[in-house]
Amino acid sequence: MSFPFDLDLLRTFAAVVDAGGFTRAGDRVHLTQSTVSQQIKKLEANIGHSLLLRDRSTGGIQTTEEGEVLLSYARRILATAEEATDIMRKPAAPRTVRLGVPEDFAGRRLIDLLSGFSAASPHVRLDTVSGWSVELRRLLHADEIDLALIKREPDEGACMASWTEELVWVESMDRPVRDDPVPLAVFPVGCIYRERAIRFIEQSGRRWRIAYTSQGLMGVQAAVASGLGISLLPSDAVLPEHRPLDAADGFDPQPSSELALVKGRSRLSPEGRSLADFLRANLFVRERESGATAGAGFRFRT
Repeated sequence: MSFPFDLDLLRTFAAVVDAGGFTRAGDRVHLTQSTVSQQIKKLEANIGHSLLLRDRSTGGIQTTEEGEVLLSYARRILATAEEATDIMRKPAAPRTVRLGVPEDFAGRRLIDLLSGFSAASPHVRLDTVSGWSVELRRLLHADEIDLALIKREPDEGACMASWTEELVWVESMDRPVRDDPVPLAVFPVGCIYRERAIRFIEQSGRRWRIAYTSQGLMGVQAAVASGLGISLLPSDAVLPEHRPLDAADGFDPQPSSELALVKGRSRLSPEGRSLADFLRANLFVRERESGATAGAGFRFRT
């Protein structure tokens, strides 16, 4: 069944009632008197009822019972149509994607990366939160973030993409550490590098102590460079002030860890998928293309 309430016809009908006549209504809706009359007749034909009567005593126009009922609906329909038009003409509010990143990954590299995404997708608003993998997993499980880059053991569950992360034992280049127990410069509890370092030293039969703890990568890097302790770091975090350690120093090479792109339990929005695709394509592309040391510790796989 066709819809009988054409907006133009309803607008003309309301104008006739409000203006009290066809001529004045024509001025309001910018139509001739004859066109206004034709539209009212068409509306009456569409709904099968007379809507207007001429008041012989005053020469004005008044509504029939059916016209009075329709007028109420017509005003609501026109108001709703105007509201919808205003909303659709306004710029769409940006859709938000919530991304979790590792504490040691946040910084200039992340800002450069995400600014590239924002430039390519200006309709998407990015909210980022940094934390250790344990906390990021909790936020994903609680649907408080949509995506997260998580440091973890290789193949530890499903992911959208992953990058192999090579790990290196390091000490100060100028102030080597030969203490017993072994002093460690580490990240807080929940960091895979900390857990790996402690487990290896215990399995090798040596004692250890926490000499320095930092929430940020720069703090651990500086602590190692100044000789406060030994650390296990991703190879892209090794500084010129660091000396890599190997089996000859009593520190066997460690198996690679993994940086994984993981989504939450809820279905990803199109904006979330757009961010995931961007990260897969660009996370370490600059380092791979330039051959820079900063990306030497990562190998991509899907």
